[in-house]
Amino acid sequence: MSVVGFDIGNENCVIAAVKHRGVDVLLNDESKRETPGIVCFGEKQRLLGSAGAASAMMNPKSTVSQVKKLIGRRFREPDVQNELKRLPFESSESPDGGILITLKYLGETHTFTPVQVMGMLFAHLKGIAEKNLELPVKDCVIGVPSYFTDLQRREYLNAAAIAGLKPLKLIHDCTATALGYGIYKTDFSNGGMTYVAFVDIGHCDTQVSIVSFETGHMRVLSHAFDSSLGGRDFDEVLFSYFAAQFKDQYKIDVYSNVRACIRLRAACEKLKKVLSANAEAPLNIECLMDEKDVKGFIKREEFEKLASGLLERIAVPCKKALADAGLHVDKIQSVEVVGSGSRIPAITKLLQSLFKREPSRKLNASECVACGCALQCAMLSPVFRVREYEVQDSIPFSVGIASDEGPICTASNPNGILFPKGQPIPSVKVLTFQRSSSFRLEVFYANPDELPVGVSSKISCFTIGPFQGPHNENTRVKVKVKLNIHGVVTVESAMLIGHVDDSVTKEKTRPGMGKTESEGVKVDSMDENVDRDFKSSHPSADGAMKDKVSRRLEVPVSENVYGGMTGAELSKAHEREVQLAQQDRTVEQTKDKKNALESYVYEMRNKLFNTYRGFATERERDSISRSLQETEEWLYEEGDDETENTYTSKLEDLKKLVDPIENRYKDGEARAQAARDLLHCIVDYRMSADSLPTGEKELIYNECNKAEEWLREKSQQQDFTPKNADPVLWSSEIRNRTEDLKTKCKRITSRGSKASPYSEDKKSVKSSSRG
Repeated sequence: MSVVGFDIGNENCVIAAVKHRGVDVLLNDESKRETPGIVCFGEKQRLLGSAGAASAMMNPKSTVSQVKKLIGRRFREPDVQNELKRLPFESSESPDGGILITLKYLGETHTFTPVQVMGMLFAHLKGIAEKNLELPVKDCVIGVPSYFTDLQRREYLNAAAIAGLKPLKLIHDCTATALGYGIYKTDFSNGGMTYVAFVDIGHCDTQVSIVSFETGHMRVLSHAFDSSLGGRDFDEVLFSYFAAQFKDQYKIDVYSNVRACIRLRAACEKLKKVLSANAEAPLNIECLMDEKDVKGFIKREEFEKLASGLLERIAVPCKKALADAGLHVDKIQSVEVVGSGSRIPAITKLLQSLFKREPSRKLNASECVACGCALQCAMLSPVFRVREYEVQDSIPFSVGIASDEGPICTASNPNGILFPKGQPIPSVKVLTFQRSSSFRLEVFYANPDELPVGVSSKISCFTIGPFQGPHNENTRVKVKVKLNIHGVVTVESAMLIGHVDDSVTKEKTRPGMGKTESEGVKVDSMDENVDRDFKSSHPSADGAMKDKVSRRLEVPVSENVYGGMTGAELSKAHEREVQLAQQDRTVEQTKDKKNALESYVYEMRNKLFNTYRGFATERERDSISRSLQETEEWLYEEGDDETENTYTSKLEDLKKLVDPIENRYKDGEARAQAARDLLHCIVDYRMSADSLPTGEKELIYNECNKAEEWLREKSQQQDFTPKNADPVLWSSEIRNRTEDLKTKCKRITSRGSKASPYSEDKKSVKSSSRG
């Protein structure tokens, strides 16, 4: 059973696996630790990961990248429109308001959703993991940004299901990083909490978390983020600068050419990395567009001035994380900086000024999330034994719930908030309603200001009912609402309670729990610690609960996730992925057969006039040479695009011509070895026969002489046979004769040992000893 963690970045992906010696980052087919998150649709197959990145420049409009920013989003969101302007592929709005990606594939126009493309990427990463581990991969843990909404988390789970994966948990990126940091660290203070700030500046976003540590335990105190500020925004500053410069200097408009934009952005990304270690850096691109070579130059100071607005934005989530955690900056004992965009010196200076300490870079900036995911997977897996370590994460948004009659409020949460911001993940709340018929529950984000800009506050709608069995207007329905391990809100169950006595009523209004009588609704927290404390202080509760169980009747619950996939749509997407994967395999197998045929043509042409020259007649050489030439010409003309069976058939036809010559050559060496083996066998049996009785000895000698004479006669005939003719004596015949000799001699030897005087004497000794 495998234990795997996936970090799906906006640009690159990292796979980590727990093995018995620790956590390893898995290498892809190019032996690289990072795999590009790219899917390129070629003429006949999909190219994923590194292969897709290599083809992206040639097929920009058929290449899908940065899908992480699109999954679970609405087409008309302002941020989505800005994202789509950067990407070269064609997109449109789906009937439900989502995003559709349109491109050419297999000579036809196809549309895919971001979830389907993410599923393709998951399937590719799954294949890499299985190839490395030589095991099937199913269970995994996947890292997600803390700002992901309920819908985005569900879409990640759907994408994983399309790929045949079963996520044990979706874990926040900074939480995974903190887990990898805390589980190995043994020098935490025994006197109290250790507070650490984790700043993750990725390719497209910035996330900050404040985490408290003590031995064997970590707790996430706060999450803050800027979902539209990452390393690529610093690249874009350089891109805009040089695009304007080239327009003035070279009279070219980079924005009008898709490939020129891709090349300039890639060059700016490299330039940014150079500026991280140098005070200045040049930029040179050959034939950027209109056959013009371009040159540029920039100093680090100038770059930092251009990016000053971005640098100021980085301080915002840092301050917010501290405020939400309720900590002063002096309480922070370490600042861990990770992420692909964190290497800019100006960012380090800003963080040092903000937290009043030098930022630490003890963790691998690109791999820490994947390693933390793998560790979490090992902790959840029954296969690995991991030392006990408690991870307490929290939700970054406030989640409310409303019924048909309006928001469900409690004394402690008058605004209808069921799971307040900072609520531990997972959590369960139980709502008790008085209803006589089916009703609906709407789940929503209670504070839209906490969400990324433009994101809808609607989450899902649950229909409770219809009710089965006898019920009246005083019938009570107990609904269990869960914030599950993935950070997704679900209604886990609904129970119809026919009659409720006083003891049950007392059980529902536990001390210390929020409740309201205004709408016949009561809210119970199902936190395990609260339940334990309640039972210990109310010993009669168990009896009341037993009475209540006998009268419970399960009520159907139907779910409608706004913008989410239905079960039928998910099954259809999975089937489509299977078909696409089969098409990819077919194309690869066809390529392999074509390459095998081409290699065979070149190899046999060389051997025919060198290695095999003496083993083929002139007529055979001419015939084979002509067939090889015809096959080569066919390969580069009408045979360039044929089926796997056609290439296989062509290869078999050539082998029918070449195999006789190849067999003569190979059998020459094999025949000599087989003859030596037979002669050795003859010598061995002659020597062993000297210890046998005379009769058996003569029989073995007779068989050995026959075999020796046969070999001599056949070898003489073979010596007079030319090499370019089929052998008179094949090595297989000699091996068969050797086996035949062994069988006969063993039979003679065994018969002689049974009848030997030594055996009779041995038997008589045994019988006398019994007497």
